[in-house]
Amino acid sequence: MRTIQSALSAWVFVFGYTVPILAQTDWHLLKTFEIGGQGGWDYLTADPSTHRLYVPRTTHTLVIDDDSGAVIADIPGQRNAHGVAIAPEAARGFISDGGGAGAIVIFDLKSNAVLGTLAALPDTDGIIFDPNSGYVVAVSGRGKALMMLKSDIDPKNGKIDEPIELHGEPEFLAADQNGKVYINLMTTNEVAVVDLKSRKVLGNWEVAPGGSPVGMAIDTAKGLLFIGCRNPQKLIVMSTKGGKVISDMPIGPSVDAIKVDGNQAFASTAGSQLFVAGETSSGKYEIIQTVKTGEGARTMGIDIASHRLYLPSADYDTGPDGRRSQKAGTFKLIVVGR
Repeated sequence: MRTIQSALSAWVFVFGYTVPILAQTDWHLLKTFEIGGQGGWDYLTADPSTHRLYVPRTTHTLVIDDDSGAVIADIPGQRNAHGVAIAPEAARGFISDGGGAGAIVIFDLKSNAVLGTLAALPDTDGIIFDPNSGYVVAVSGRGKALMMLKSDIDPKNGKIDEPIELHGEPEFLAADQNGKVYINLMTTNEVAVVDLKSRKVLGNWEVAPGGSPVGMAIDTAKGLLFIGCRNPQKLIVMSTKGGKVISDMPIGPSVDAIKVDGNQAFASTAGSQLFVAGETSSGKYEIIQTVKTGEGARTMGIDIASHRLYLPSADYDTGPDGRRSQKAGTFKLIVVGR
């Protein structure tokens, strides 16, 4: 009897231990939305409260129902759209347009109508909304600057605040709950730390052993930054308390976006691979799963309410020169979940 009980206890222990681990690593392709249309793509933004997905397509931005894949609206008027910030309290969205002299397009979240366009800096790129300060924050790559504007700004006559100078070319950014913004500086292999209230750069932290940092996400509760680096190809976990690198993991080529959901982080790469990193008992992180995605799926958005990831992809042709080019009308969204 004791032997049976011991065996049963061991089985319960193993069962109780392994099932959560399997559930944590069971990320897979759920479905694919065939969207079509023209244009490239960059940062995707999901609004978990409405399950709407905002997809910049170079000269226009699609609004898509992230459950059905239906196109709800198509916001025109951009020259080189990069990203979308959502400010629910102001019922507005903000599109970063890096074309020409640079601009930020403001639209209504309910009607998706354009409310106005504000002058910005050339190569306006990554953009987020910081609910703690009420600021929309964006970066200018070639302008080497951080830009700020209140979400309730006059969309026709308003002006962005005086830009904050950075010493490297920024790519993407994240905000904590204490009024600080962290910005990847791709050309100097650093993270710049900016205090929004004082408008001062507090420091620049090295991302070594990674380099050329691009994508970024933050876990504000744990005080951790997750940084996707292209050269060397690494996913870096960095503490917001001084910039100490806690973990570094090898990933695939041309990472563009990093997302966080619970105790896991995700890195999307152009090598048709989504890397999933999980937290270990020691507080460090390691790659626990790699998911096959699609060609060109180097960026993504996440709906944290449904725990689903959306990765843009397309079909490609190879030209006589060996270069790959997107087939017209083949744009799609790959949906990954548990």
